Amino acid sequence: MKKYISIIIAFILAFPIAFFTVNAEDDEAVSTIVQNTTTGITVSAKSAVLMDAATGQVLYAANEHERLYPASVTKIMPLLLFMEAIDTGKISLTDTVTASPVAASKGGSQIWLKEGEQMTVDELLRATAIASANDACTALGEYVAGSEKAFVQLMNKRAGELGMKNTNFVNCSGLDDDTTEHLTTAYDIALMSKELLSHDRIKTYTTVWMDTLRGGATALTNTNRLVRFYSGTTGLKTGTTDKAGYCLSASAEREGLHLIAVILGAESSDDRFEGAKALLNWGFANYETVTPDLKSVEIPEVKVLRGLEKSVIPKVQSVKPVTLKKGESGRIEYTVEICEDVSAPVEKNQLLGKITAKAGDNIIGEYSLVAESEVRKITIFDIMSGILKSMTKSA
Repeated sequence: MKKYISIIIAFILAFPIAFFTVNAEDDEAVSTIVQNTTTGITVSAKSAVLMDAATGQVLYAANEHERLYPASVTKIMPLLLFMEAIDTGKISLTDTVTASPVAASKGGSQIWLKEGEQMTVDELLRATAIASANDACTALGEYVAGSEKAFVQLMNKRAGELGMKNTNFVNCSGLDDDTTEHLTTAYDIALMSKELLSHDRIKTYTTVWMDTLRGGATALTNTNRLVRFYSGTTGLKTGTTDKAGYCLSASAEREGLHLIAVILGAESSDDRFEGAKALLNWGFANYETVTPDLKSVEIPEVKVLRGLEKSVIPKVQSVKPVTLKKGESGRIEYTVEICEDVSAPVEKNQLLGKITAKAGDNIIGEYSLVAESEVRKITIFDIMSGILKSMTKSA
């Protein structure tokens, strides 16, 4: 009898485990536990990406191209368009924006704008970036494009330009109650996050923990708690809805290395923040940003045929930092490919060759070699002038 009781108890205990294991595969029910055995990183979410903000290099990825609801992480694209509008002079921080009925009616996170209420671009930016205010974001979008619909068209156009191939925006807030088409991916979010972070001005908003509006009457608290608790945080944006789960694009910079960690579809707020921290910690522990030492590379002069000068000196056009696994910087090797000769005329900055930098078997950078100065094609007049100078010296 005891044997049968033991079997029954074992079955009862095993049943709920089996039940929840089956349901864990249902993306609509719970998040997936994404684990990489190579890195040892475990992220409780549907998808995740770790990207280098300087180069766009993906350091870690799991289900990064799966189309999911982004919730308010959506607002990274409006913030990018706002920064670009400011940089081009289309709008300014001191401009006054009047809230429309559409903006004032937005639900979810908000600063309770009233129809006809006026705020500056700067105030609405603070509300959008810090408190994820849907009404503030909509008001700014309308100010930039004339209507929310027109602004969403700009969002999708810019997404296409950035290579966000799996993204479709339906609104500027990320609210998804009445849509099944407002979708993007962790990889695409990392791309637009990278572009937004290229505007240093945004960090004056995304790194603020607490602020106020309306003379102190309205408090703003950053929805991204990493701003307060994670060293080096530069932003960026949280998002939460029933469909999306808990989402986050978190960025941080340490010792010249700037990283972006994207988490989509986490089950809890703790899961998204812990997942982002795990990715960032792993990135900072294993990678570094270095600038290749091209000054140490011997670059030969290039012979100029039929030129006023016999040769031209190649120079490196530009040197950009690269992100490497720690310890690889001491193993960088350089290969020079260059023209043996070139026919005049030679233009300044004309391409003459390239330097390829490799760490082990991986190409980490290619750097153009260009002419330091122009070289004119020699003419009959130049030849005759040279002969006359030579005769004068001989006399």
